[in-house]
Amino acid sequence: MQKFYVTTPIYYVNDKPHIGHAYTTVLADVLAGYHRLLGHQTYFLTGTDEHGQKVQDSAAKNNLSPQQHCDQFAKRFQEAWQQLNIKNDDFIRTTQPRHKKVVTEILQKVFNAKTDDGQPLIYAADYEGWYCKYEERYWTEKDLVEGNCPDCNRAVQKLSEKNYFFRMSHYQKWLIDYIKTHPEFILPDFRANEVLGFLRQPLGDLCISRPKSRLAWGIELPFDKDYVCYVWFDALINYISAIGYDPKTGKFARDFWPAMHLIGKDILTTHAVYWPCMLKAIGVELPRTIFAHGFWVQEGAKMSKSLGNVINPLDLKDKYGVDAFRYYVIREMTLGQDSAFSEESFINRYNSELANDLGNLLSRIVKMIESYCDSKLPDVGVWFDTNWSASIGQLNHDLESHIDKFELNAATDKIMAFVRSINRYVEQNRPWDLAKQGSKGELDKILSTAASMLLHAAKLLKPIIPTKAQEIFDQLNYTESQPPDSDFGPLDEFPRLIPGRPIQKGQNLFPRLEKASSNKQEQAASEPKNDYLAYDDFKKVQLKIAEVIAAEKVEGADKLLKLQIKIGAENRQIVAGIAKHYEPEKLVGLKIVVLTNLQPAKIKGIESNGMLLAASSGGRLTLLTVDRDIEAGAGIS
Repeated sequence: MQKFYVTTPIYYVNDKPHIGHAYTTVLADVLAGYHRLLGHQTYFLTGTDEHGQKVQDSAAKNNLSPQQHCDQFAKRFQEAWQQLNIKNDDFIRTTQPRHKKVVTEILQKVFNAKTDDGQPLIYAADYEGWYCKYEERYWTEKDLVEGNCPDCNRAVQKLSEKNYFFRMSHYQKWLIDYIKTHPEFILPDFRANEVLGFLRQPLGDLCISRPKSRLAWGIELPFDKDYVCYVWFDALINYISAIGYDPKTGKFARDFWPAMHLIGKDILTTHAVYWPCMLKAIGVELPRTIFAHGFWVQEGAKMSKSLGNVINPLDLKDKYGVDAFRYYVIREMTLGQDSAFSEESFINRYNSELANDLGNLLSRIVKMIESYCDSKLPDVGVWFDTNWSASIGQLNHDLESHIDKFELNAATDKIMAFVRSINRYVEQNRPWDLAKQGSKGELDKILSTAASMLLHAAKLLKPIIPTKAQEIFDQLNYTESQPPDSDFGPLDEFPRLIPGRPIQKGQNLFPRLEKASSNKQEQAASEPKNDYLAYDDFKKVQLKIAEVIAAEKVEGADKLLKLQIKIGAENRQIVAGIAKHYEPEKLVGLKIVVLTNLQPAKIKGIESNGMLLAASSGGRLTLLTVDRDIEAGAGIS
């Protein structure tokens, strides 16, 4: 039997769950649900990351022990996932003995190991660098953006101390070759290009310790009691400790490895560089896929506590229902790209697809069976119109293909198109006219077919909207223990209704939502239009300084260059039509201006993530640059 092991990142216990946490977890839950529907043996892991400086500081601030702090926040995440109907198989906490034991044994195993040329894989050295306690990592001088941490833009402090280092640099060439020869390893493919761009620079060794003199809350190093393990080295191991990895034998108690890791794009480097090197060092196969999804944004900016625009998913759940929330986040985001959240788009999607298409279809079918069939499922010789067989087979095939490619929004679109086709079938065959004409046999066939097709759609939607799918089952008096029809291929057996069973009419599946009126909207509608750009719109534009680290011509396109650029700690790839004005080698090292929040696009089949700025006149083109040296990643205002 095929196996599927899906993981979310383990979430840091410094705040309540937000929409980013919820999206990744719902996404993993839906993928797990579809793989179960496909008959795969499935394991779904999530959990919490509970060590590090921020936990220690937050606990002290609230007069709690670090463990008490972790217990409180882990419970918040567990309760949130229960409320969002998440069906994870395991919830790992990095403070659990089962995890700490594996981390300790791996540390000792790597400490004892040497490279082919006899160098120890873990060594002690003095280190001086800029440390961000919020991100719990060191930065070099050139990494800093305007003197601050490039990740969180907060102050850093210069530290000089002895620490232990994992010789990650030893694996650089191997990792580059692996990524190039395994196209499914990092997805989407432009994220793989980002990692390869990062690896074009010399790969440094990873500091894997923190002295207890400034950080005591962590897993103690087995080879030096004065140090604890760096939180990322500790946290990444959860993916194998949770399924019972034994460092001594190299075997798993639960045989699900390798995993499919779902992560946000902001933690790509740790998962696509640190983690593969760690696994290589202990002789464990690499994950099947690392999929980095985009951010939810509002007004062009990532949701964050510092901007005050974080959305609490439980508030949306309370306001609109858990299944409406789950449906929206799966339907709205194209995996890998950022997606804009607005309550207006939420309501539009809800009313159009859930209320109008799905909810109204159920109401109509149940009402007609109630009116024309004495509230009982029709008894017909052929239990549904066989013209639908090809449609069902194609839908199942398309759905399996989309799931395999992680295209859940496209899969949802296909199911909802199928729902709309059932609505058209009802409209075209007009059961109400057949009832007036006394055409009982044809009427029963139409209603039986419509009910059967709706039941199939509900079964396919169940991984996304489990509660509402069950309500459809209940109203049509279907139980999943009923004998199914087995002629419809790999996406589970076709659910079959039992003729003569009474329907069980229930509440409106998705009552329509009213759009909230806004004084601001009314005012905007009454104001005369002009060609000026509103300041709020301009604020959505994100311009930053980028450094070109590599450039090459695009094969078969004489105007295009493919550039690898560095923006703070992030590496990106962009495609620009400047080949007739600039030689690739002369661009390397140049500081340019880049629009960073432009939606990624494919140009000649190559992913481009951003756009450089240039001026042109009289056939000449000049790139916008800066008149003095400044850090890559600096913002333009």
